[in-house]
Amino acid sequence: MRLHALALTTALFLAGTARAQPTPTPLVVYAAGSMTGALGAMLKRYMAETGRKVDLQTGPAGLMLDKIEAGEPADVFVSANMAHPQKLTDEHKSTATVVFARNRVCVSARPELGMTSANLLDKLLDPKVRIGTSTPKADPGGDYAWALFDKAGTVRSGAAERLKAKAHQVVGGSVEPAPPKEAAPATALASMDRYKIDVMIGYCSGHTTKRDLSVAQVGLPPNLAIPVDYGMTVLIASGDAARREAADQLALYLMSPQAQAMMVPYGFIPVAAIGPAS
Repeated sequence: MRLHALALTTALFLAGTARAQPTPTPLVVYAAGSMTGALGAMLKRYMAETGRKVDLQTGPAGLMLDKIEAGEPADVFVSANMAHPQKLTDEHKSTATVVFARNRVCVSARPELGMTSANLLDKLLDPKVRIGTSTPKADPGGDYAWALFDKAGTVRSGAAERLKAKAHQVVGGSVEPAPPKEAAPATALASMDRYKIDVMIGYCSGHTTKRDLSVAQVGLPPNLAIPVDYGMTVLIASGDAARREAADQLALYLMSPQAQAMMVPYGFIPVAAIGPAS
């Protein structure tokens, strides 16, 4: 009888303790703004499969790095370059940085310009064509645009200086929470009208799986192509082994072939093998 009472008391205590355990706080992912749609879809599936909540914060990767360096809590960082997460790795604030995905640089142009890969440099150098970019240093997208300008200088003398002088840094200066679901953005042409530009140098990927047909998206010719590697690292959370383990599990999930396949419709190139070799 006494053993039965003791067992009952123990069971009630454990049940009460389980109820008293706080719900794990959501994991926090900081990511480049260009990853909003693809990573949002990946995390939505992760939460459905695991029941673990994840908050996604997106914005210019350079500014996201500044927030992490300033002590704002984050568990996983996905940048549009390798340098930002590698800085955290070098400072022993995160695990090893790995290549998470690949992208390409494209030029979005007003259709009436008739831009093609073959005449892209001529069009960019046209004094009448107004160029828009992201903000260098704050946003890797701007750094890639400046890398394109430097490469243009190796193809045509003086091109780098001319392109940098006429480029307008129109985006890349704020960090905002990711929208809960894909919202229908304004057309690219409407954005160009607002910024008073004719072309925008950015990524070939998109925030949604639907192409914006209001402008022409032109790939760079081989002699101007810029490699774009996205890096991921897991922040080292001191004093919370369970949270760190959960962050590691999330990172492994994001690198799985099944998760990486979800990036393809958004225009990214996965680094994980998808499916069996043919």
